[in-house]
Amino acid sequence: MDRDAYLERLGATTDEPADLFEHFEQRSFGGRTYHVLTDARHGLERGTVIVEDAETVIRGYPSIPRLLVLEPGIRSFFDDGATVAVEEKLDGFNVRIANVGEPLAFTRSGYVCPYTTARARKLLSLEAFFDEHPEKTLCAELIGPETPYTTTDYEGVDTHDFRVFGVRDRESGDPLSVADRRAICETYDFNQPRLFGRAPPDAAVETVRDAIDELDAAGREGVVMKSEAGDAMVKYTTEAQHHDELAYAFSLPFDHGRDFIFSRLLREAFQAAEFDEDGDRLQERAHDLGESILFPMVDAIRDVDDGETIGHRHTVRGDADSIDALFDHLRNQSMTIELESDRREDGQRIVEFVKVAESSRDRITHYLEGGTRTE
Repeated sequence: MDRDAYLERLGATTDEPADLFEHFEQRSFGGRTYHVLTDARHGLERGTVIVEDAETVIRGYPSIPRLLVLEPGIRSFFDDGATVAVEEKLDGFNVRIANVGEPLAFTRSGYVCPYTTARARKLLSLEAFFDEHPEKTLCAELIGPETPYTTTDYEGVDTHDFRVFGVRDRESGDPLSVADRRAICETYDFNQPRLFGRAPPDAAVETVRDAIDELDAAGREGVVMKSEAGDAMVKYTTEAQHHDELAYAFSLPFDHGRDFIFSRLLREAFQAAEFDEDGDRLQERAHDLGESILFPMVDAIRDVDDGETIGHRHTVRGDADSIDALFDHLRNQSMTIELESDRREDGQRIVEFVKVAESSRDRITHYLEGGTRTE
């Protein structure tokens, strides 16, 4: 690989190729080798990919900051005179789909996911899109109750589907504007996140509050606020999402770090301080928060005590080859997979499986057997 040439193409903030490329990792998929930046370095996003045989660079997706307080957060984040587009933030699996001689779905960390690639090729009009826009990348969420990564119910999604939330230049990472992206997605029948409205920063506070109230009641995740140009983004999540994520973490209490848990508690506290004026409402929120912490942890302890497997349960469907490739991919990432059901229906293979939470299982077993904990 000509590191000097790629350093210039990437526009990194270092002049020394060795400073950057020591952080790249070589990976392979389908007999092809590619190189991935495993952490954000020198002005480049984590998951930036170089596919050398296609002479292609695919920029990583930028990290989106989070607001803890809407007022004055929105006014501080966006420039005066800006137009803020408020879109739903979906609870799914984030991928970048790029054409490198064939369409591939890259995860945020830069892996090619064989399952998501196969589903994208089947469900999206990729050939038509990339014929017209070969230098673009589709940024999308794989959502629904049947995916190998997240299991969230969405109205009208029986198994899984994609929502395209961004279209970017493959090499520079520059986004299309919100209006242009929504128009181009309509052209190719790509489903998109719901748009709640556009407003200047002052008025956007109310737009977001109304959207959060509606999404919270439906148990949905939250919103992403974007400048109309698409180059400035910030996110905000619902109470329901905070509680769901805490319940998820405490159902496998030794598999998620303190930072994961504390960040959700922090979001909840700031939202409660900003939103709740009534003592009874705050008491209700505290009660729900406690249940999201204690109940799943007790259930996990009892499940292990009963000899049951604990972990992340998923259902996937597709052709046999893509399912086999998925499990190879998961096992290559050192995951322990336990199959619970494997059947065929309407010509598709449907597999129910568990990503075994070995750390939580083993630590709970240790304490149940009389082990001590140093604190």
